[in-house]
Amino acid sequence: MQILTFLGFTIVVAIISYLATRKTEETSSDGYFLGGRSLTAGVIAGSLLLTNLSTEQIVGLNGSSYQSGLSVMVWETLAAIAMVVTAMFLLPRYLKGGLTTVPGFLAKRFDVTTKTLTSVLFLSGYVVVLLPVILYSGSLAISGMFNIPELLGVTHTQSIWICVWGIGIIGSVYAVFGGLKAVAVSDSINAIGLLAGGILIPIFGLMMIGDGSVLDGLSIITSENPEKFKSMGTAIDPVPFYTIFTGMMLVQLFYWGTNQQIIQRALGAKNLEEGQKGLLLGSFIKILGPIIVVLPGIIAFHIFEGNLENPDSAYPMLVNKVLPDAFVGFFAAVLFGAILSSFNSVLNSSVTLFGIDIYKEHINKEATEKTVVKYGKMFGIVLAIAAMFIAPFIANAGSLFAYLQEINGIYSIPILTIIVVGYLTKRVPAIAAKIGLVTGCLLYIISQFFMQPYFIDTALATAAEKGITDVAQLALIKAQAYPHFLDVMAILFVLNIVIMLIIGKLKPREEDFVQEYTQQVDIKPWKHVKKAGILICALVIMVYIYFA
Repeated sequence: MQILTFLGFTIVVAIISYLATRKTEETSSDGYFLGGRSLTAGVIAGSLLLTNLSTEQIVGLNGSSYQSGLSVMVWETLAAIAMVVTAMFLLPRYLKGGLTTVPGFLAKRFDVTTKTLTSVLFLSGYVVVLLPVILYSGSLAISGMFNIPELLGVTHTQSIWICVWGIGIIGSVYAVFGGLKAVAVSDSINAIGLLAGGILIPIFGLMMIGDGSVLDGLSIITSENPEKFKSMGTAIDPVPFYTIFTGMMLVQLFYWGTNQQIIQRALGAKNLEEGQKGLLLGSFIKILGPIIVVLPGIIAFHIFEGNLENPDSAYPMLVNKVLPDAFVGFFAAVLFGAILSSFNSVLNSSVTLFGIDIYKEHINKEATEKTVVKYGKMFGIVLAIAAMFIAPFIANAGSLFAYLQEINGIYSIPILTIIVVGYLTKRVPAIAAKIGLVTGCLLYIISQFFMQPYFIDTALATAAEKGITDVAQLALIKAQAYPHFLDVMAILFVLNIVIMLIIGKLKPREEDFVQEYTQQVDIKPWKHVKKAGILICALVIMVYIYFA
């Protein structure tokens, strides 16, 4: 019955996506890569949320909240402010320039080499880190939910391989052969299911704690675990509170404002007004995100009395314990949709980056739009297969969510730096952008993969010599031995900007950069964008004050 429900919901989503997109012209770049620039606010908001919300978020963040409580909600709540900034500042400039890819702006502002370097950085991060993490974490969830090893009589490792390739093949069909509109429509349907199913988990969990009453359950869990309901993280938490004012906001701005897999949804808007409304609607829902990706982890801590060996198993175990059997198939289908959404969104963005920024620019300058789409799809297939081979081998990467965030820093901050400098200055030259990209990547790699382990190992060795064995004390020593990776990002962001401005002073462009209006879409802003943006930012601040 569970499998029938799962298949039924998945097939219905596929049919609706096909019917909604069959008339979209997908032999052109705009048709395939941007859904014909026809996306409306609801579709944009749904696709943004589903692209972001997948198993590495649901499983990883709930695992973090199991350990550290409410303070990890910053990954959700601060995203709302970043989306407001994107709607008000970045999106008008993107749509004015008629951009299909974010690196496309860099070609106009700096030069083609800068654009190509940025696209290669994006693609490298996608195939080596993001796609494999999405596939692996999704496979863990699906394998555990349906107990694939027992069902098929295979080992745990074999079940992960089976799930990785199953998800990968289905996701590739959506992304490579359906284009952005198929991805966005299926995302929107799954968004409704995920919001409904995701909210059911904490409701059933609280009902179990409160003997059938959600309010009683909430009262019990807050009174018995007050330390878990503090919004401000300490030095040993995954996200100390002060990092909100250092690197956290930069990470959020990169992700929601410049990351191709995310911003591509807004670039496909039919006009600026719809794009802004979509981003702001998504940002409002983001404030409610902790109900799905943080609260269940705290509920699991209470129910399992903090005895789980692996925090990342908190969410799957909670689902198995509290969800009635009748809902398991539906929730698995919705979760499968979320996994597919993130996978095919990244894949579609990769196809876009390769087709427009690499194939058309460097391999075949005379290629027709139909040819660009064709070779973009071929590249997408190769990329998907590579990710499917890599995914099962990241089983020993530790905390998936922490791994993903830290590794992304290699390319996120350098790219954000050159985009910010590109928009806020007029005379900084192309050589400054290229130096900014290279130094940003190299310094972050040296910091996090060479200097950080050295300083932490030295501090722990010194502690061992002094006979310090207390776990809490050792955690504090480790946290204080080297700056938090978010602090490192902030330091490198400022350093990169200073380097680029100095180069701009010593060797400026010959003339000011002026952005042209391509008239691809209407760029008249939504009349309520400022009021809505201020309201959303105020709500975020109120949430922090309430839980402080």
